[in-house]
Amino acid sequence: MQTFSRRGDGERLRLSQAGRDGLSHFAQQLVRTRSLSTQEGDVAALVQAELARLGIEPVWVDRIGNVVARIGNTGGPTLLYNAHMDTVGVTDPAAWRHDPFAGVIQSGALYGRGSVDMKGALAAMVYGAALVQTQARRLKGNLTLAFVVQEEPCEGYAMSVLVKEGGLRPDWVLLGEPSDLTISRGHRGRVMLKVTVRGKSSHGAKPHLGINAVYAAAQLIFSIQMMEFPSDPALGSGTIALTHIESRSPSLNAVPDRCTFYLDRRLTLGETVNGALTQVQALIARENLPATVEVTDYAATSYTGYECRRQEAFPAWVLPDDHKLLAVLKQSAASVLGSAPEVRYWDFSTDGAYTAGEMGIPTVGFGPGDETLAHTDDEHIRLKDIWRAAEVYAAFALDMLS
Repeated sequence: MQTFSRRGDGERLRLSQAGRDGLSHFAQQLVRTRSLSTQEGDVAALVQAELARLGIEPVWVDRIGNVVARIGNTGGPTLLYNAHMDTVGVTDPAAWRHDPFAGVIQSGALYGRGSVDMKGALAAMVYGAALVQTQARRLKGNLTLAFVVQEEPCEGYAMSVLVKEGGLRPDWVLLGEPSDLTISRGHRGRVMLKVTVRGKSSHGAKPHLGINAVYAAAQLIFSIQMMEFPSDPALGSGTIALTHIESRSPSLNAVPDRCTFYLDRRLTLGETVNGALTQVQALIARENLPATVEVTDYAATSYTGYECRRQEAFPAWVLPDDHKLLAVLKQSAASVLGSAPEVRYWDFSTDGAYTAGEMGIPTVGFGPGDETLAHTDDEHIRLKDIWRAAEVYAAFALDMLS
């Protein structure tokens, strides 16, 4: 059976029914293969096998475990497609409509952990690249696929390894994070802050002899709730959220001598990590509290044994609205979808924090799947959206590189 066919819209490539079936099955297999962050090895092997089956080469795996493939020649510009292989975990399988790892297909939708974020897009990129492979002679550069690890806990880290150690420096990047087939041209940055408040322990029967670290932390937390942040016309305002709190005491009938809490601080354009840190330090000084604040570090070991470590600070970025990358993607998507998609911004952070925010590489986003379903107990994606995304990915690569 023919996997790909050309029909309608001039030279636009389309998936045949066999191609759609193959793409749906591959996405289903990805969902059925668990791939928590640092445990992506089985999915990486599955991706390599599918790339080989479709005749896409060369394919290689770098030291951290990213799966990389290339179509075309290295003499021209490089367009990089990025998707991450890892997913968040499942806390309560009983809360799901279907087994989160069964890959159930029902009423035209694929259910399961990672279907939206972002195995549907990963599968679409593989099959979109296979469409491009049939026209590889037309390419004046190359399409590089980067299927990366550990994006969920530390976006951009695996891409930085690919760039710094692998010597890959793409001219443009497309991120396949879920956007419901709209275009995303940026997002806020983020920094994780750890606040430690010190106190003095005493017996619970004599609390006046101690200094309750939790009470002091509560005073500081109230001030944090009242903070105001700058706003950007495109990305909106910075925000802050307390995401975890814990205390230490000798026993349950003793005043705690330490309270630690964590803040997820989202940075709009113009804000910096040092500025976010200074804001909280100023509150601590104003309240005259025995507390410190620091930026947290990410540390993990990849499935290949690579030791990962970096500060958890990620800048905001926005692709200019008159950039060629955006104009071409609108045109390519419209040729497949029938009309130009809406252009907006992601609420969450992506590998674009590194490619655009740190490296200044023009970056844009387009992916299948409703982002509001990501990380939820009802995560699912429409198969027809995966098919259409694959065809958009093929059209965009040919438009940028031909």
